[in-house]
Amino acid sequence: MKVIKSKVTENKSIANRIFKLSSEFSGEINPGQFFMIKTLDNSFLLPRPISVNDVNKNEVTFLYRTEGTGTTKISTMRPGDELQLFGPLGNGFDVNKLQGKIAVVGGGIGIAPLLYLIKQLGKQADAYLGFKDCVYSVDEFEKYAGSMLIVTENGSEGIKGYVTDYIDYSKYDAVVTCGPEIMMSKIMNSCRENNVKCYVSLERRMACGMGVCLGCTVMTKSGNKRACKDGPVFSSEELI
Repeated sequence: MKVIKSKVTENKSIANRIFKLSSEFSGEINPGQFFMIKTLDNSFLLPRPISVNDVNKNEVTFLYRTEGTGTTKISTMRPGDELQLFGPLGNGFDVNKLQGKIAVVGGGIGIAPLLYLIKQLGKQADAYLGFKDCVYSVDEFEKYAGSMLIVTENGSEGIKGYVTDYIDYSKYDAVVTCGPEIMMSKIMNSCRENNVKCYVSLERRMACGMGVCLGCTVMTKSGNKRACKDGPVFSSEELI
């Protein structure tokens, strides 16, 4: 991990409150890792944790949703502007453990860390992407996934309903998921019932990203762990 000043190469709105930011970075990044991102003007105090969406040569890409002061300020940055990157941080997905047929399930902005993963898994992975109404960034998944299913709650695109209703667990050796906790909880329970391995990427508010502040504590069967340092990816067998 390292702290660097990085130049923005792209930062554009792709849907309501959803932005895609790319900036310069050279170094190894594993799927599921994240960076702490901060502008250089001190307009907000604490850096914001944003997961890696994609990696291309000397560039890292983030998919994020504007929520408050920090992410709103980040959304105003333009190509050539400098920002601070601290990372890559956290334990991501262990691709070596993902053998056989894999279901990759994303909900809303939870799809963000799954694209770089599915690029590495390739056609052995099927993508299930669920949204409330507005669909975004699905074309990239379609390039790499073995198959793809789009589900929207209002039926405006793809199939109407909830993405958790359309997964045939009998087809898969493992399921990987990121999104709303109610969605991930349902997937974890279904995986247990079907004896399928499950790995989840947890989204937590973080202040430091290094496991010092303990603001992202997660309850596990072996005690409290830190989403930033021990995760954000956990096996469902660990979680309570």
